[in-house]
Amino acid sequence: MPRKRKLPGLTGNLKSKHLKLAEDNSKEENLKSKGKWINKQRVLVFTSRGIPYKGRHLVKDLMNLMPHAKTEVKMDRKSDLLLINEICEMRSCNKCLFLVGKKGRDVYMWLSNVPHGPSVMFYVEYLNMMEELKFTGNCLKSSRPLLSFCQKFEESLHMQLIKELFIQTFGTPQYHPKSQPFVDHVFTFSIMDGKIWFRNYQIAEENGELVEIGPRFTLTVARIFSGSFGRSVMYVNPDYKSPNLVRHLQRKENSDKFVGKKAAISDRSARKLEKTFAVDDTDDIFR
Repeated sequence: MPRKRKLPGLTGNLKSKHLKLAEDNSKEENLKSKGKWINKQRVLVFTSRGIPYKGRHLVKDLMNLMPHAKTEVKMDRKSDLLLINEICEMRSCNKCLFLVGKKGRDVYMWLSNVPHGPSVMFYVEYLNMMEELKFTGNCLKSSRPLLSFCQKFEESLHMQLIKELFIQTFGTPQYHPKSQPFVDHVFTFSIMDGKIWFRNYQIAEENGELVEIGPRFTLTVARIFSGSFGRSVMYVNPDYKSPNLVRHLQRKENSDKFVGKKAAISDRSARKLEKTFAVDDTDDIFR
């Protein structure tokens, strides 16, 4: 049989192409190894039953802003809070943001490091959602935010702990599969009047111009626990007053005003003379 003729230079071209592909693959592998997802923080965001409508919309906004977050069905209010640790374990989450509604008007936020703690309970006030505010700011969905904290977080130990918990909860891990490689908005946490004020701004210009997006709310620290949703109490805020106590004091103040008003009326009636001096009807004739 006649031998097949080899085309000159073909094997060399194949070898060079193979080496070039191998080099390209090695470069891609190096890039992937450099962009490896290491910080595998996952946050479970859900609520209890009986949450007000603003709490439901807050969960929706947080899910849009936090690509590393997962959600779960509502939990019964009578259930033990320690069950949340088991739910987080089943969903492979090591952080939890749990909203509790009471009396159809009050919203509490639990922020916990699952399963060993610590955990913080906040009272949520002045809650406004994105759709309600209608600001002109906008950002890409699933983009990574910058976290900005005021200097007051460094003044006390419990605020340093809360700051670290905020960083691990609200900060989107780098190279997360569901995140976008863009940084176009910033979460700001500032302390004023004993409350933590949360704002979300769009980075509109390179010079640092900001445009608010929403949502916005304030957090009042109630207690800090050593464990996840329980155990010993590490810190109690002396300035915190429960909303029930505030409403009770307000009703008492209003009732005191009403009682004082009634007492003033009775005093005026008591001072009023029943008998007057005798008046002659003919005195007006000769004026």
